[in-house]
Amino acid sequence: MKNAKLSDLFLAFARVGVMTFGGGYAMLPMLQREIVEKRGWATDEELTDYFAIGQCTPGIIAVNTATFIGRKTAGIAGGIAATLGVVFPSLVIITLLASLLSNFAYIPAVQHAFAGVRVCVCVLIGNAVVKLWKKTVIDRSTLLIFLAVLAGSLFTGLSPAVFVVVSGLAGLAVKALEAKK
Repeated sequence: MKNAKLSDLFLAFARVGVMTFGGGYAMLPMLQREIVEKRGWATDEELTDYFAIGQCTPGIIAVNTATFIGRKTAGIAGGIAATLGVVFPSLVIITLLASLLSNFAYIPAVQHAFAGVRVCVCVLIGNAVVKLWKKTVIDRSTLLIFLAVLAGSLFTGLSPAVFVVVSGLAGLAVKALEAKK
């Protein structure tokens, strides 16, 4: 684990925050590049864990993830710096857009631009899923857990927190069974 300066945490997460459109899941590819590959503040597995925990805890997943990584690399002050970094660009951009959007939202070009951004976000999320798939679905047990969660999420209205807890318990059970063999 590399230690991080508060200013580096703020700026890294501000960069992620300013360049990400579409919510927390769309941030995953940028977080992976910036935090895992470029800075080494977390591993792919840790980032996946932070996203899973962030999904189960109150608040916005991107903010929760930034807080976890900041806390890990520079303590409580690091958690605060990373959180402020990821939130600050959105706060500024949303404030500006809110003041302008009501005047321009009806314009077809603006509507088409937002449609294009939504498509781009879907591709970014798909790319993140493929990268995570390669690193997390590594054997028959993880494939079965994946398929169970996929089916459950498609066909039930259960909270994502339920899936995370049950998947964690399933992972523990699988490892316990493997240890007995």
